[in-house]
Amino acid sequence: MLLFDFPSAGRGIARHLDTPDQAAAIERSVIKKYKKTIWHPFVGGCKDYRLINAGDRIAVCVSGGKDSFLLAVCLRHLQTYSDVPFELEFLCMDPGYRPENRALIEENAARMQIPLHFFQTDVFEAAESGKESACYLCGRMRRGYLYKHAQALGCNKIALGHHFDDVIETTLMSMIWGGEVKTMLPRLQSAHYAGMELIRPLYLVHEAQIVAWARYNGISFLQCACRAAQRSEEGERRGARAETKELIAALRKTNPQADMNIFRSMHNINLNMALGWTKDGAAHSFLDEYQRALPSGLLPPLEKAGETFPCSTGEGS
Repeated sequence: MLLFDFPSAGRGIARHLDTPDQAAAIERSVIKKYKKTIWHPFVGGCKDYRLINAGDRIAVCVSGGKDSFLLAVCLRHLQTYSDVPFELEFLCMDPGYRPENRALIEENAARMQIPLHFFQTDVFEAAESGKESACYLCGRMRRGYLYKHAQALGCNKIALGHHFDDVIETTLMSMIWGGEVKTMLPRLQSAHYAGMELIRPLYLVHEAQIVAWARYNGISFLQCACRAAQRSEEGERRGARAETKELIAALRKTNPQADMNIFRSMHNINLNMALGWTKDGAAHSFLDEYQRALPSGLLPPLEKAGETFPCSTGEGS
């Protein structure tokens, strides 16, 4: 079982209290000790991206990791004191956890007094037996199940625990490994479940602060419950995200603002200086506008964006 195991590293302030007091202490730490680094960015993200509206019924999706449990704590506190009335359900899908992993999730939920709705699936088994990437299949199936069960609970939104680091890592991964510029959005309408929306309230919260919060409270969370990952040795678990995380850490050594600049760049895309882009499945080229601005006959007609002038390989003039 892979854990974020912090009791020995921190004060474990909530561990020696009765359950109601533990839950209160854990929640209080978010708005007191981590007010500037977690609570304010959390509230700021909800406001900046208009994630929560009056009358919303939100399914908080708890996977068992530090991020989703923090999300549950933050949203519960916001619900208690917000001027905007909204409702919460706490949803946990068991994709085929080992018994000890399921037990840890239940233990942490009880400690924080989070009433989880569990439902069982065979996502791990199905993902491992598929022809496509197990991680891709697992993520796609998880999302569908969460939408379906959230809708059954009367919810119009699901909230996921993706944070600031997830956002900038995804941005760079799309460029380096995917060959396109795109990012992880703070809110997204479901393409397959009418009226359902996905929100990411931890969008502005840095992962280092989530780790610090877990350490301070002395809580062990699941780091990865994937059976495929657990069959690998610790030193062999590599991948695009791990390499991207290391790349960003290296960039920050010479430019401390590198991570924030990656994030800001996706808010400041200059289409006047973009070679091409897609919108709703349609491809566009800078030559579309360029040709319209010139006297007729100076450029040949474009068949498709990107086809008239293939990219140079740099091997000739």
